[in-house]
Amino acid sequence: MATGTEVVLVRHGETEWSRMGRHTSHTDVALTDTGRRQAIAIGERLRTQDFALVLTSPLSRAADTCLLAGYSDVAHVTDDLREWDYGEYDGRTTADIRREVPGWAVWTHRVPGGETVEQVGERVDRVIELACAARGSVLLFGHAHALRVLGARWCGLPPGEGRLLALDPATVSVLGYERETAVIVRWNSP
Repeated sequence: MATGTEVVLVRHGETEWSRMGRHTSHTDVALTDTGRRQAIAIGERLRTQDFALVLTSPLSRAADTCLLAGYSDVAHVTDDLREWDYGEYDGRTTADIRREVPGWAVWTHRVPGGETVEQVGERVDRVIELACAARGSVLLFGHAHALRVLGARWCGLPPGEGRLLALDPATVSVLGYERETAVIVRWNSP
C-alpha cells in the first residue's frame, strides 16, 4: 500500500445491546432508530471521499450501517470483519460474567465456545492484506472488538493490545502512515 493511503474504519451504529453494554457477536441485533440516524450521518460525513475498496461484515448492524451510509452498492462482504465470537458469553455484560469469573476480560480470559484474541487477529490480518492490496483509500464497516484488534495489528502490535483502543458505536477511525510507519491517524471520532 502506498504510504499516503488511508484505511477508514466505521463501527456500526447503536443497537439495543451496544447501548446496554452486552457483548454482541453472532446474535444479529438490528440498529436502533438512533443507530440508523448515526449511519446516515456517517455517510454524509464520508461523502466527499473516494474509496478504492469498501468491505463490510455480513452482520446486519454493520451491513445496515454500510447501506444507510450509502456504500452497499460497492461494498464487498467479508466474514473476516465479523465481530469476535463471544461463544457462550454472547448477549451477556462484563459485569454479569464477572459474577462467575472475577476479573474477567475478553482480552485476557477464555471465552467458552468462542474465539481467542489470536484467532480474531488472524482474521483481521487478512482484512489488512486486502486493504494493502487496494489501490487507494479503503473503507471498512465492522464491530468494536474486531476493529480494535485491527487497529492494533495495523500498528504491528499483538492482537491483545486492541484493549487499549476504546471504540464507541457510530465512530470513524483512520489508519494511515507517518512516512513509512503504519500509525493510527484518528481514533474513535464521533
